[in-house]
Amino acid sequence: MTTSADPNELGAFLKARRADLDPRQFGFDDGFRRKVAGLRREEVAQLAAISVDYYTRLEQGRVQASAAVLATLARALRLDGDQQSYLYAVAGKSDSRPRRRRRPQQPRPAMRRLLAQLTSTPAIVLGKRMDVLAWNPSAAALYLDFDTVPATERNYVRLVFTHPVLRGLHAEWEHDARDAVAALRMAAAADPDDPELARLVGELSLQDENFRTWWAERRVNSASYGTKQYRHALVGDLTLDCDTWTAPDGSGQRLMVLTAEPGSPSDDALRILSSWTGPAAESTKTGPRR
Repeated sequence: MTTSADPNELGAFLKARRADLDPRQFGFDDGFRRKVAGLRREEVAQLAAISVDYYTRLEQGRVQASAAVLATLARALRLDGDQQSYLYAVAGKSDSRPRRRRRPQQPRPAMRRLLAQLTSTPAIVLGKRMDVLAWNPSAAALYLDFDTVPATERNYVRLVFTHPVLRGLHAEWEHDARDAVAALRMAAAADPDDPELARLVGELSLQDENFRTWWAERRVNSASYGTKQYRHALVGDLTLDCDTWTAPDGSGQRLMVLTAEPGSPSDDALRILSSWTGPAAESTKTGPRR
């Protein structure tokens, strides 16, 4: 994937991260209540062994950071793996390859074959900005009939926020929705000039206050596994393990699979749902996504 520097986003991300930190953990406790949460600029500069003026200009987008400075800032701000990846991406340091022409997204043939073989396990192929590219009948039975959603609106994050069925399915909606926003933020770092991504973020920011707030927090997350709690209208509560595998070709496509503990009530519920599904031949019908 290609990236380009975004000084304004870099500065905003640094500011958001230092606001998250407790000054007492770094030995900065002056005994007075601070007006603004987190570390001050001069404290970050001290931890990173750079001048306050340089760090201030970095946050203001008036200077570009070198890879060495990014490394010391990552240590100073105690960034985790995802946050470091995002830091380098918005600074334009994560990928030096030339930008390629955009092509419509299509599910990889191997992904389609996997979907056809997963008959009783819900599975979805997600595109680079979490577009729903393909799904199997079990996924339609668990989530919704994606064929009823226009291809241009068939995006997992959009549906989590705007579709009443999918939103109501998540028993821990706020937790899952925040994770989805953080994952979308990672996608934005990989391709900040993507016009479709900009449109998606703009529309959701206008439609949903929670999305607007969580997007501004600049949390990032590329977790490939976790547990989901669902409340299905027909089979009741389900506890499912959610695992994703990234395609090795750099397309950004991921296969998301949901499974249940064998013999558990959730496993029984999935079997019931899969018994109601139609032929697998219709499972990946979808138009191309850009």
